[in-house]
Amino acid sequence: MSTNETLDAVDRIAELARQGTGVSIATVTLPVPAPGLPESIAIALTHEEHPKPLDLKPLFEHYRTRPPRARGTATVSTVESFCALVERNKTAETVIFACTNWTAPTLTAVLDYHAESDQQTMTAGLPGNGQHRVHYAFPLSESWSAWVEMNGEVMEQAEFAAWLEDHIAELSSPTEEEARHYESLFATTVATPAQVMELSRGLQVNVAATVKNAQTLQTGEGSIQFEETHHDATGKPLKVPGLFILQTEIFFMGTPVRMPVRLRYRPGGGRIKWFFQIWRPDLHVTERIRADLDVIRDQLPGIAVYEGTPEMTHSGTPVPQPEPSGKSNQN
Repeated sequence: MSTNETLDAVDRIAELARQGTGVSIATVTLPVPAPGLPESIAIALTHEEHPKPLDLKPLFEHYRTRPPRARGTATVSTVESFCALVERNKTAETVIFACTNWTAPTLTAVLDYHAESDQQTMTAGLPGNGQHRVHYAFPLSESWSAWVEMNGEVMEQAEFAAWLEDHIAELSSPTEEEARHYESLFATTVATPAQVMELSRGLQVNVAATVKNAQTLQTGEGSIQFEETHHDATGKPLKVPGLFILQTEIFFMGTPVRMPVRLRYRPGGGRIKWFFQIWRPDLHVTERIRADLDVIRDQLPGIAVYEGTPEMTHSGTPVPQPEPSGKSNQN
């Protein structure tokens, strides 16, 4: 073999070696566009007898300096901050959900929600990731939380008397309109704070006494007569109003709300049990939330607001809808 033939053979061997160890960049294009997928991707093909495709994404991900998209939930502590952060990060797909569960109301802005459908062509909008959010939990006031916690809870007479005395500052006298409305609605009288305090002290006086007689008067009030067991008891029947007005802030530093509360008792075995029931607390909480939603609509025009919860979790998967909780008296 001549020298030239030898050199040609070496070059061919070197070329085959390069082909066996090298790679080429190729572009793969989708034959039909699909939502959420790129039209084309770049891959590497090995120079082998049977070429293999190599995914280039891990190589580039190693040098990433920013995440591919925004995700996570920012938690804010005021409605003002909620509006400001939503305004800063909103997109054309941003929507707001207001959960009006009266025991745990919240606002959640899903910044990357589904795109709106085209109503003219009846074409569904592209689905969103639902992973970038702003969350606000309405801060319930301490006084409101205390009333909700004891709503419907049966108490011994001494405990109930102490409860009324401790929370007398959160009661209010009914207005003329309230008195007419609630006395007609519940067929009972509405007590003033002074009458509730008188009841509390009467219960404390008779805390160790046994019940002699308990009845409901034509006015809707209750009348309870105790046996005279110690020198402080008068023996006179103790009038129990059927209703009083609670006035307290539902949300921390919020506007005070007025609502009726029913007084209930259960005599038995010479003793008596007490409890109260807030009338339709869910309505009062929802009204306060909707008042804040009006403010949000003014601050964030163009963003849709819905009462409910998103259908997907932070990972984009569906989430079961929450069941209403808490003790709400519907009567």
